[in-house]
Amino acid sequence: MRTSRATGAVSGIVAAVAGLASAQLAAAAGRPEASPVTAVGGAVVDLTPVAVREWAIRLFGTSDKLVLGLGILAVLAAVAVGTGLLAVRHLPAAIAVTSGFGLVGALAALSRPEGSWQDALPSLVGALVSAGVLYLLVTAARRSRPAGAGASQGGAGPMDRRGFGRLVVAVLAASAGVGLGARRLGAHGSADATASRARFVLPRPTLPAPPVPAGADLRVPGLGPFLTPDADFYRVDTALVVPRVDADTWRLRIHGEGVTRPMTLDLRRLLARPVVEHDITLTCVSNEVGGPYAGNARWLGVRLGDLLREAGVRPPSEGGPADQLVARSVDGMTIGTPVETVMDGRAALLAVGMNGQPLPFAHGFPVRMVVPGLYGYVSACKWIAELRLTTFAAYDAYWVRRSWAQQATVKTQSRIDTPRPYADLAPGRVAVAGVAWAQHRGIARVQVRVDGGPWQEARLGAADGVDTWRQWVWPWEATPGQHTLEVRATDGTGAVQTGVRTGTVPDGATGWHAVDVRVRALP
Repeated sequence: MRTSRATGAVSGIVAAVAGLASAQLAAAAGRPEASPVTAVGGAVVDLTPVAVREWAIRLFGTSDKLVLGLGILAVLAAVAVGTGLLAVRHLPAAIAVTSGFGLVGALAALSRPEGSWQDALPSLVGALVSAGVLYLLVTAARRSRPAGAGASQGGAGPMDRRGFGRLVVAVLAASAGVGLGARRLGAHGSADATASRARFVLPRPTLPAPPVPAGADLRVPGLGPFLTPDADFYRVDTALVVPRVDADTWRLRIHGEGVTRPMTLDLRRLLARPVVEHDITLTCVSNEVGGPYAGNARWLGVRLGDLLREAGVRPPSEGGPADQLVARSVDGMTIGTPVETVMDGRAALLAVGMNGQPLPFAHGFPVRMVVPGLYGYVSACKWIAELRLTTFAAYDAYWVRRSWAQQATVKTQSRIDTPRPYADLAPGRVAVAGVAWAQHRGIARVQVRVDGGPWQEARLGAADGVDTWRQWVWPWEATPGQHTLEVRATDGTGAVQTGVRTGTVPDGATGWHAVDVRVRALP
């Protein structure tokens, strides 16, 4: 019985490995996003309640996609073991279970925004291979006998346990070869995109951004740089596989209500227009009070408002029929932005550059949207492929269908970056420092208080326009004991950041960031 259970579990795992490798090869030949793990993971993201998704982002940060993928593999491994055990007792039922999981993967692929019948093939191929390997291994295990035993000792078949082991190794070796082929095919498929990015030379801006003002970066230990390096810039999206788009074949379609001159542009035609450069801070709506999902970069691109006017679009204030601009990514993500906002003169961009380099693939190469003053989920479409003019009444974009607000202006926020929570400090002068932001309104004032006492004025770094965050610092004469530091900001309109704590749903968190620290007793 122990031997039967062991061979069943091994058979189930090996069959699952063979099926996944085959599915990956089929996906690499078509769309990588159609692989079973990616398709199921995307469906899980779509179906996960907002509260659970926000909890995962808080707990795992930017590793949430890795954790999701590992979780799916763990579930598949458990199912594979169970299916193998079932196969020892009832092989047809185990084959049916394997086929059922292939159908789940196929349906998940079809449910994705860009899903088509071809996307169902990898999961079906994987299920077919897995079922075949499971049948092969289980029937071979039933015929096996102890090594060296005669037929009368171990059964009628010619295969001994060593033979079964050799068969397992052969299947695993073949699966490894298939997996390597899938990886190479996938790499070949993305090679053109990688090469196109390497060839792409950023155009010289018609209107370059001025140098960052002296004093904008306070250079306080523990406080990050004023401009966030690409590698450190936050990434929050639903793409389990980062799209790698070939800049040479990229196209952008502009159409919809009020578009009198529809356009389809390639990258060369897009960049034939004036190219401008702006420093802009982006913020994710999932950023809790004091959270890390804000970053500041120098963006290079074409003014989106000018491009829309060229297509004949008029904002609602000028009688235009469309009040929503729906951007669609190459992976099917849709993001809805107010037409009035992107056409009110602010630096709303179709960006191609970030901090002096072409956009990284993870941040939207070759083209993405950047709109100062709006949270990313209503403005920052990456890997953009389409702009469609419509109305908020007629269409709900991806996140709106999942309990988020249709429109969401960035709220005034401030954050203490140093000292860190629960820091153990020496008594005496301590630099309390951080950042504050209220994009498109600017920051006029930052105040800090200790243990609920009077608010104290912090020194602000130099302003780099109204669309970026400002660094701030306050010198604190720390006394021994446990203390709570709090910060609040006042934006450029004179509105003071509220201290009322709310969560991120439906349109961004509010409240004052607080940090608890301990100051050691005097020696």
